[in-house]
Amino acid sequence: MHPATSVPALASATLIDASPVDYALVALYFVFVIGIGLVARRQVSDSVDFFLSGRSLPAWVTGLAFISANLGAVEIMGMSANGAQYGLPTVHYFWVGAIPAMLFLGVVMMPFYYGSKVRSVPEFMFRRFGTGAHLVNALSFALAQLLIAGVNLYLLGSIVRALLGWPLWLTLLVAAAIVLSYITVGGLSAAIYNEVLQFFVIVGALLPLTLVGLNRVGGWSGLKDKVTEYATSTQPAAGTTIPTADQQLHSWPGTALTGFGSSTLSVIGIVFGLGFVLSFGYWTTNFVEVQRAMASESISAARKTPIIGAFPKMFIPFIVIIPGMVAAVLVPEIGKLKAGNPTAGGASGTVTYNDALILLMRDVLPNGLLGVAIAGLLAAFMAGMAANISAFNTVFSYDLWERYVRKNHHDDYYLRIGRLATVGATVIAIFTALIASSFNNVMNYIQTLFGFFNAPLFATFILGMFWKRMTATAGWVGLSAGTLSAVVVAFLSEDAFGSASLGVLPVGGQGASFAAAGTAFVVDIVLSVVVSMVTEPKPVSELRGLVYSETPREDLVDPQEKSYPWYRRTIPLASIGLVLVVALNLVFA
Repeated sequence: MHPATSVPALASATLIDASPVDYALVALYFVFVIGIGLVARRQVSDSVDFFLSGRSLPAWVTGLAFISANLGAVEIMGMSANGAQYGLPTVHYFWVGAIPAMLFLGVVMMPFYYGSKVRSVPEFMFRRFGTGAHLVNALSFALAQLLIAGVNLYLLGSIVRALLGWPLWLTLLVAAAIVLSYITVGGLSAAIYNEVLQFFVIVGALLPLTLVGLNRVGGWSGLKDKVTEYATSTQPAAGTTIPTADQQLHSWPGTALTGFGSSTLSVIGIVFGLGFVLSFGYWTTNFVEVQRAMASESISAARKTPIIGAFPKMFIPFIVIIPGMVAAVLVPEIGKLKAGNPTAGGASGTVTYNDALILLMRDVLPNGLLGVAIAGLLAAFMAGMAANISAFNTVFSYDLWERYVRKNHHDDYYLRIGRLATVGATVIAIFTALIASSFNNVMNYIQTLFGFFNAPLFATFILGMFWKRMTATAGWVGLSAGTLSAVVVAFLSEDAFGSASLGVLPVGGQGASFAAAGTAFVVDIVLSVVVSMVTEPKPVSELRGLVYSETPREDLVDPQEKSYPWYRRTIPLASIGLVLVVALNLVFA
């Protein structure tokens, strides 16, 4: 990865040649988005309604919102960029790096979150470890959401810019205002119901793009032939390496994706760094996702939320990765970029892999379908940014402001603070969007951030949940040291931060984030164990609902679930999901 060049204004030209029909479809979508926010406002009477939707939503709604909240920049532009650059190994982010952790969250961890009635993941950390770990977690989480919201906002602005030709600063302001309007008015309910709408809009936009793109290249077999032809016939520029056809058309061992020269190290990096540390760290402790499940109407619905979300998640690769692969062989600019010869004219001024989906839309979709596709991308980035902002305002209001600044105030006060935090976060995201604009492939940036913030949190969380001897001091020491070690490894790697990276460690690509995450996890676990052995643990009587061995089984299940048909029970659904994801890994190995 390398920083993109300067970002000139495109006031006189647009990347996408849209028709009035396309603009009308996009405008109609925005009317629906704002309308949902206004309807949701009627349901907001207190802070629980605003931050957690009053814990009243059914499992199918929260399940779709759970997956839609993740269908933001990472899922759409990031994964299509990865598809264009690396090919089929990108499926590891779904079938290894998501589904197992989502099933684990539903079966094992959601009962602790929901049953304890906490309002956020940092609040759970406070109950388990006290002030030190809580403060470190709350601050790092808040910072992470501001940075990741900037990624979503930048890509949302890129679409508006490509459509209208506005300068970047203006598109960021307009995009931020749209998201801010419905989150500030309707709170989490507005975000969740919009996410359900956005899920169907996204699928409705990307499925036709995938089918039309595949048709242009002669179907799946034609795509494989063109990938092979490109990889064997293209002469790359000096210093550029094009992944072989075998590397792009088989998911394992994924050496081009990880940047490891050894197939064995690549598999270890994918399984341990991505599949265990990054994946479980993100899906089981990231409040952006957990917040959706905590808005469910019962503990049974909360457990099924990530499991229901796992089923559509399995098939998202077919509508985000394959279009990226098609763009690499069909779109001239992406082909030149892959060969090391980027050309001017992309959504960020110079073509990057982040532009793969936009350029494919430009080249293969007719007017009308183009408008639907644009609305789908806008939906994706608004869903992602809204998820980040709604999670940030909850953690800021409850875990930082109420606990450390103004305690025991009336509920209306915290509701007002939440809305102000929403405005503040959106403004800050405009500036963090400028950071995201300097990266050629936002997946590298996003995965590095996850290594910083999620990997050490998962280590602290999982050790504390299953080892009652772990102490409060170990909680904050391990969390802080793990985060710091991830930052150090990332900056020592070849290209985790472009020109800011030192390049001392011989690992590049997204393998740098896997290495940073793995280091953070190991450092956190080792230090936590050492510190726990020399400090005093909490009394066992205070660990009920916080540690697995000290929590009665009746606290972790819904007694009514036994009477439900099999398709409404947690374990049968999770078992089916596990079988399906194993089958997908075998078929596309």
